[in-house]
Amino acid sequence: MRLIQITDAHLYADKRARSRTGVPWRQFERVLEAVIRERPDVVLLSGDVSQDETLASYQHACNALARLPCPWFWIPGNHDQVEFMAECHPLLSEVDLGEWRLLLFDTRVEGKPHGELGAEQLEALVERLESSEQPTVIGLHHPPVDVGAAWMDAIGLSDRDAFWQALERFPQVHLVLFGHAHQAFAQTRTLVDHSVSVYGCPALADQFMPGALEFAVDQASRPGYRVVELRTGGEWQTWIERVGM
Repeated sequence: MRLIQITDAHLYADKRARSRTGVPWRQFERVLEAVIRERPDVVLLSGDVSQDETLASYQHACNALARLPCPWFWIPGNHDQVEFMAECHPLLSEVDLGEWRLLLFDTRVEGKPHGELGAEQLEALVERLESSEQPTVIGLHHPPVDVGAAWMDAIGLSDRDAFWQALERFPQVHLVLFGHAHQAFAQTRTLVDHSVSVYGCPALADQFMPGALEFAVDQASRPGYRVVELRTGGEWQTWIERVGM
């Protein structure tokens, strides 16, 4: 099972609109072309689909993603309008990946850049993990760990401690995929009797400077995506691919 994560497209209704380092629509299309060549089984877009929060920006994304040779799913980021997303394509909380399953969460806090799961979603997380011992991937927008950039760590998942506490007794959770940070990232989170691999992904739009104290764009990095090969027995392999502009 080949899962590909893309994230943080920051699209505009105007396909010619520029971001800090390029044209988001052009970057989105170039990355999507590369993803299609990977022959994925499923694609996850992990939030911040839109920058201007217009219905047209989501329609552009959906029309392009329809070219994928596989099912695709998305979750909202702090820049997104959920009503527009749902109008264009369903927002699901769980995806059957055969031997594996993918659990998806909305970590937006209305009007704020940081994220939060909240008591209701944390309770749902535990209930869903209690219902099955299938190897599990969790997808959310906001990082549930510090990524090492002070300004970004301040706007990550605010209830991350409660999130990790909820996962303590569920060794079937092997991976957590997040967006928001606009950079490749990998870390192993050690719990009481198991560990969880936590991965960030390059953005489709601008890349952010790793380790920065204040907001800074990484002018040298290119857009990209994460490939995750989910295998039998709870095994997996993952890597980052970059796309030239």
